[in-house]
Amino acid sequence: MKPDAARVDAWDGKPYYSFGSYLRRRYDHRVWKVTLDAGMTCPNRDGRLGTGGCAYCNREGHGIEVQAPLPLREQIALGMERLRDKRNADRFIAYFQAGTNTYAPLDSLRATFDVIREFDGIVALAVGTRPDCLGEPVLDLLESYAADYEVWLEIGMQTAHDSTLERINRGHNLDSFLDAWKRALGRPLKCALHLIFGLPGEGRAEMLETVKLVAGLQADGIKIHPLQVLRGTPMEKLYRDGEIKLLEREEYVSIVCDALEMLPPETVVQRLTAEAPPDILVAPEWCRDKKDLLNAIEDEMARRGSRQGQAE
Repeated sequence: MKPDAARVDAWDGKPYYSFGSYLRRRYDHRVWKVTLDAGMTCPNRDGRLGTGGCAYCNREGHGIEVQAPLPLREQIALGMERLRDKRNADRFIAYFQAGTNTYAPLDSLRATFDVIREFDGIVALAVGTRPDCLGEPVLDLLESYAADYEVWLEIGMQTAHDSTLERINRGHNLDSFLDAWKRALGRPLKCALHLIFGLPGEGRAEMLETVKLVAGLQADGIKIHPLQVLRGTPMEKLYRDGEIKLLEREEYVSIVCDALEMLPPETVVQRLTAEAPPDILVAPEWCRDKKDLLNAIEDEMARRGSRQGQAE
């Protein structure tokens, strides 16, 4: 079956609903992310749950140009200035990316997020976090910004399989994610989730089982990326010892296209790969060329004559 021409046209010719297309429809304007590091840690690193973090996580892997210990106001100002100079940007999303950005006392979180009010041109607040750091007071706080900003809450799910979550030392289970997700959904927030394809012990069937569950969650947005081995992580040792096998590029492209076909057409696809800093990326090598990978995904969807939501 051929893609719906009107829908693909509305998606700027892509076979899926990209974040860029969403932002242009929402704001009739280009909007750029300023990625931020508020210096927050994680319950899986500070001893509350553990000290090693998730097996794949290197805190440097977020690829933030301007980050802690630079003060947050400087990060925002410098990030906006660089985007103005490089992209002629004038509208921005303040994206709290590094660490677990709701893992702090409520007053500290409020003071952190309130800094964005000092800058003209910020139209949205995006906050990345874990499902076990989203109590009702935190959700109330995030909701309080929705009157002035579009608020994106990004929750790390990674997989629907508890055995995998335990294997990667994630520190929470699926029920924890579903609880936080359901409590966030009824609020004036845009709810997005993160998935990783190629986690140890998972094949195509397990990954697509996760996508099948996600397709029923009414997600506003989704981020998908392949498992990347980063320097200094427990996953690096497993990889070098030959205990895990990474997805080949063609496998990843095929599984992503299957996933896109299963996702509702209303779900905004915010990301289909990851961009770890080159100096800490150990493998896979094919992740280094983001443009080539995204082109390969679009080419495969074209070969199939398919689009996001095709399998609904």
